[in-house]
Amino acid sequence: MTGTIIAAGIVVLVIITLLNTARIVPQKSAYLVERLGKYSRTLNAGFHILTPFLDRVAYKHSLKEVAVDVPAQTCITRDNIAVEVDGVLYLQVIDPVKASYGIENYMFASIQLAQTTMRSEIGKLELDKTFEEREAINGSIIQAVDKASDPWGVKITRYEIKNIEPPASVKDALEKQMRAEREKRAAIFESEGVRQATINVAEGTRQEAIAESEGEKQKCINEAEGRAREIELVATATAQGIREIALAINEPGGGDAVNLRVAEQYIKEFGNLAKEGNTLIIPSNLSDVGGMVAAAKKLIDETT
Repeated sequence: MTGTIIAAGIVVLVIITLLNTARIVPQKSAYLVERLGKYSRTLNAGFHILTPFLDRVAYKHSLKEVAVDVPAQTCITRDNIAVEVDGVLYLQVIDPVKASYGIENYMFASIQLAQTTMRSEIGKLELDKTFEEREAINGSIIQAVDKASDPWGVKITRYEIKNIEPPASVKDALEKQMRAEREKRAAIFESEGVRQATINVAEGTRQEAIAESEGEKQKCINEAEGRAREIELVATATAQGIREIALAINEPGGGDAVNLRVAEQYIKEFGNLAKEGNTLIIPSNLSDVGGMVAAAKKLIDETT
């Protein structure tokens, strides 16, 4: 019975020993083993067996990139404005041995160095520039912290400023300044719009006046050409008529026809004269129609 108990105790001891000495290291992790208090080896991802009672896992490190929050701190700008600035630091353990034995706490040291560098960089800039120069500030912090963390086996990959909070009074002044700037731009845009509208109306009026004058000019030209053409046609027709009359007079019986026509016109016009007025002047030779016709015929002959 006693032997069974002893055997069972030995089995339990062996199991406990194996559980304490067997180690499974996850992917992207590194365990540092010390033997009798001295660094022995680094365990990478996989299954490992330690020497009982001699080896122990002293440090465990994740080899992944880690985001560390940098607490907000008060920084004084070049123009003596106190602002609250916080950020995020991204780092990665490259050498687990240096990260374990090169510094007591590389995470705390990196945060403190990032804050110190941030205060220094903010102090070089005026308040307005701090909002514009974020990329430059981030680059300076990365350069400074990465250089200092090299003996620690840590690589600083990125740094990002999250917030820059000026005092309430400064924020109020900035808001007023931005509001005034927006109102100024709005007034400028409105005046530019009014100016452009005035220019457009004036240009439209000018173009309209030019078009009207061009139309009036073309109208006058067309009317003048029409009147000239009309006069030309009337003169041509009159000349043609006169030539036809001259030809007709020279034909046999033409003279008698002319005499008859003149007599008819004479009597007609004299009758119209009697209709238009109350007073009628009668020529002394009214009865001498033949004489009047002869005189008219003589005039026609002289013209032809």
